[in-house]
Amino acid sequence: MNITELARKLKITPNELRQALPELGFHIGPRAIQIPDKQAEKVVGAWQKKRDKELSLQKIKEKISKRAGEKEITETDKSVFIPPTIRVYNLAEKLNLPITKVIGELIKNGVLVSINENLDFEVAAIVSENLGFEPKKGEPEQKKSNISIEQKIEQILLKEHKNKLKPRAPVVVVMGHVDHGKTLLLDSIRQTHLTEKEAGGITQHIGAYQVERNGHLVTFIDTPGHEAFQAMRARGGAVADIAVLVIAADDKVQPQTLESIKVIQQENLPFIVAINKIDLPEADVEKIKKGLSEINLIPEDWGGKVICVPVSAKTNEGIPELLEMINLVAEMGKKRLIFNPLGQVVGAIIEAHLDSGLGPVASLILYNGTLKKGDNVIIGESYGRIRSIRDQFGELIVEAEASLPIQISGLRGVPKAGDIIEVVANNREFKKRVKQMSAADIYQKEAEGGMASEQAKNKVKWLNLILRADVLGSLEAIAHSLEKLEYPEVKIKIIKKGLGNLNESDVDLAKTSQAWLIGFGVEIISLAEQLANELNLKVSTYSVIYDLIRDVKERVNELLPEKIFEQRLGKVEILKVFQSRANEIILGGRVTKGKIVKNSPARVWKAGEQELKGEGKIGQLQINKRDVEEAKEISECGIKFISRMAIDIGDILEVYQEIKKKKGLDKEG
Repeated sequence: MNITELARKLKITPNELRQALPELGFHIGPRAIQIPDKQAEKVVGAWQKKRDKELSLQKIKEKISKRAGEKEITETDKSVFIPPTIRVYNLAEKLNLPITKVIGELIKNGVLVSINENLDFEVAAIVSENLGFEPKKGEPEQKKSNISIEQKIEQILLKEHKNKLKPRAPVVVVMGHVDHGKTLLLDSIRQTHLTEKEAGGITQHIGAYQVERNGHLVTFIDTPGHEAFQAMRARGGAVADIAVLVIAADDKVQPQTLESIKVIQQENLPFIVAINKIDLPEADVEKIKKGLSEINLIPEDWGGKVICVPVSAKTNEGIPELLEMINLVAEMGKKRLIFNPLGQVVGAIIEAHLDSGLGPVASLILYNGTLKKGDNVIIGESYGRIRSIRDQFGELIVEAEASLPIQISGLRGVPKAGDIIEVVANNREFKKRVKQMSAADIYQKEAEGGMASEQAKNKVKWLNLILRADVLGSLEAIAHSLEKLEYPEVKIKIIKKGLGNLNESDVDLAKTSQAWLIGFGVEIISLAEQLANELNLKVSTYSVIYDLIRDVKERVNELLPEKIFEQRLGKVEILKVFQSRANEIILGGRVTKGKIVKNSPARVWKAGEQELKGEGKIGQLQINKRDVEEAKEISECGIKFISRMAIDIGDILEVYQEIKKKKGLDKEG
């Protein structure tokens, strides 16, 4: 489709469309004039979602404006200053109200969130107003509650004494397409062999590892390349200082490569392009550089600023040069690669899962402060007292400083990748926060149950799923992929998701909800499997995400209703009306176009085809007084037409047939 045509369809100018495409997640190049039809359809869908969100927000704003005009503020109203964005927990604190009351008001307004999620000012304002306050947009006192890790560190370091600051190792994220060799590249750097352990040869978890080279420490984060792991890759970029973008020399810039570039640019990360697989006969480094230049990433040796390093993860060629470049980029940004070991703890979760012996465990990297065994922590919607800290080799340690990848246990729940860790030193304050979080969680689950009951009333087919995975990153990535498989007629509902093996409680829930039990990287325990078989419940376990998505896609296709398509067959001009009975008419006519077929439906048009008179069916068809199945163009035929309407000479019968065909999800979902 032409860019101008697509812009006209969206009712915007071509320039506005070009500017909006990267925000919507589409990269087509600044000079492109065409866009593939499938991609254009996705652009239209993404644009509509964006417009719907803007309209919803506008309605809230109008509601605020309307109330502001109607309501005269009395002395009993209380002013409250709210920042542009604020967490639900912080809003409850500002209003000095129980968290459950605030969440209850949000639910009344159709907003279902957890206590640690952020609200825009417009939403927070209408909730505050409903609760008897006068909201005012002001300079946020708690701006730090919704800022990036980098901004938070900068704020902390500004308050710290310079004598306390120490340099830290850069955190490097490795990104790129699914099979361009990211994990093998890391293996080459740290001399391990992760690829052999991965199902299907694809990295399915985020891991962090620290290596030392020429006296310099570097922490590497590996991110999965499959498109299903979009959210994980984005989180990997959000916690890094430098990015290494891996592109195979025997391939080209792929969609996942473009998505990685988008993450890098959004996070404003300095990056290096590692052109991998140069040992292959088909390798063409210059072709890759040309592909980069076409998306405005000009290599250094072409007069640009993008550092490109040809490497072979298989032969180790170019690896020393790549590490040298990483150290050089880190040296250029050393002013921000500092931390205070005695300062406030700032860190981010890289991965989390449920361990059979330790319970919930989380892998993380610190950016400031020192985390110690016994610290009280709140991480997103999870909390706990740190029971153990292990380094990247699994060795127990009592404390950890910045840039060291660690794993902690002692949590009461599994946090999300990307959550920021907060140490609460005061025991009384920690208990107060935990109590409020627990109350809010119970309230929210009840609210979600009510909403689910309401949805059940709609005439939509639901595919209920119970989903379990081995690690949180995989769980989130699969849920993200499954969201894309929905149709208006068939909705996917993940009624329960969690970590660890499928168990008896999962089977009990599946029985009442008729859900499909799915495990990724996990099994179903024997008693639960026996019960599921007795109840004839569907249970599937997978080790490769492609297979899981494919099977769910097929099931969605099975549930889709048949769509009736109409195929026009031909037209008959009525030459004579022989006989008319209660519900049938004997006609004589000439086929003027196509053919007519016995037992086919037909529309009756007034002479000249200007007015539709009604419909009927070809009951019997004769040529030269002999019954036939069809009559072709130019043929004269006799017709028994099943209908109660009046038909006149000169009228036209338009004959068609109905073809039933199921709509289906395409290969891309």
